[in-house]
Amino acid sequence: QVQLVESGGGLVQAGGSLRLSCVGSENIYGLDTMAWYRQAPGQQRDLVASISRSDSATYAEFAKGRFTISRDNAKKTVYLQMNNLQPEDTAVYYCNSDSIFGQNYWGQGTQVTVSS
Repeated sequence: QVQLVESGGGLVQAGGSLRLSCVGSENIYGLDTMAWYRQAPGQQRDLVASISRSDSATYAEFAKGRFTISRDNAKKTVYLQMNNLQPEDTAVYYCNSDSIFGQNYWGQGTQVTVSS
């Protein structure tokens, strides 16, 4: 059963922007730290950004100054605003969340492709 659903990926030219969204399904509760990861073909899955329930955010070096993570606890949603995208940002972006009950959830991923 899909528990986190991402949307907002797509094809964009270098310098463009995308906003990713990730919504928790109705059967999960108590979402704690939420995060975005990305995985390029043949590469490991890397953390992009994370945000605590109290809105404390951390970013990978490559994301600082270009990406912004935010969340809406009432909607069980986390966002990733990505600006000034570059071809090296091309990857599948995954949503992840811990819960206060000790569970961990992953989404199925959304493809982001940046053309030069």
